[in-house]
Amino acid sequence: MAFVGVFPVYKLKFKIGIKGKESTDENMAEIAELESFGLSIEGNVENWTTMDKDGWASNLMTGKSFSFDMKGKRCVGDPGNDYVAEVAMKDGLDCSTKGEIEFPDGAKMEFDCVLDVTNIGGGDSTNVAPLEFTMHGDGKPTYTPAPKL
Repeated sequence: MAFVGVFPVYKLKFKIGIKGKESTDENMAEIAELESFGLSIEGNVENWTTMDKDGWASNLMTGKSFSFDMKGKRCVGDPGNDYVAEVAMKDGLDCSTKGEIEFPDGAKMEFDCVLDVTNIGGGDSTNVAPLEFTMHGDGKPTYTPAPKL
């Protein structure tokens, strides 16, 4: 039976390519122990004012970018979580990989991304170590809608 209706955020599956940009479907691993995420979509708008518009500006969307801010707990031994943590001290193309989000209705968003890992441990002695990172979109994502009911 296909999924219909609203769904809780915890039903989303976030995956990361554990072989970098060379990752195939078999190399996409779910990232364990994620607690929250925030999606940011930004547009690049060019603005200009021509003499024939009585001082009113014209605007055109000339580009888009997106990113996901992710927060969770460090889970040693989980392939997805380990891959993200290992990128913390890397730079350049070693931070580039593939990302994927699976929605409960069967829709999927796939994208190339750059990982910016900002926290792989810290806090009070009784805290569980955090894992915090941003997945910056690298180009246009591919969205596959859910199958029709």
